[in-house]
Amino acid sequence: MDTWTIIAKSLPPMLMAMLKYTIPLTLISFVLGLILAVFAALVRISESKNIFMRMLKAIVWFYVWIFRGTPLLVQLFIVFFGLPMIKVDGHALLQLNAWSAGIITFSLNTGAYASETIRGSISSIPRPQWEAAYALGMTRSKVLRRIILPQAARVSLPPLSNSFISLVKDTSLASGITIVEMFQVSQQYAALYYNPLLLYSMAAFIYLMLSSVLTILQSYLEKWTSRYVQTSQEF
Repeated sequence: MDTWTIIAKSLPPMLMAMLKYTIPLTLISFVLGLILAVFAALVRISESKNIFMRMLKAIVWFYVWIFRGTPLLVQLFIVFFGLPMIKVDGHALLQLNAWSAGIITFSLNTGAYASETIRGSISSIPRPQWEAAYALGMTRSKVLRRIILPQAARVSLPPLSNSFISLVKDTSLASGITIVEMFQVSQQYAALYYNPLLLYSMAAFIYLMLSSVLTILQSYLEKWTSRYVQTSQEF
């Protein structure tokens, strides 16, 4: 079969898999990961000295340490293949399908990395801003919500955008736990047509184009937010 026929037959299913699985998997995992990251970052910067918060800080530190220090593919395999091996009275304690395992793993991994980004962004806000807000009688939660987090969000936008683009590419690892995303489809057609070079090159090109579009959107978003910051400072 000639090259153009293979492309014509395999490209539509690959694009469909990207729309049906790759992009939704990325979006859901990133949103859940961001929620987890904000929570973890707020716990890490908490100044509370009570025993509960100390224990929570230790748990969050351990979670971040584990997920930042181990390969994503290993994490996927542990969640999908390993957790069902934990049994109680002969029954699996947790039985996950591939989609759920993928979302859980990608969310936890994203949350671990993004939490450090957000924590660093919060720490970059000058301390006098905290003190000025406290002097006005604002509570810590109100200071965070109205003053610190909006600024930290703008500071963390570039690295978080890069994390999102990386997550798009990392979802290709989901093929290892049988999620039929775009790379998995390219593997199937590579085996069907005995042309791995062509099919994997097509997959690489699609990822490249998607990443390029997201990078352009990221640059526009950064320009928009920087313009917003400049306008706010003028007033």
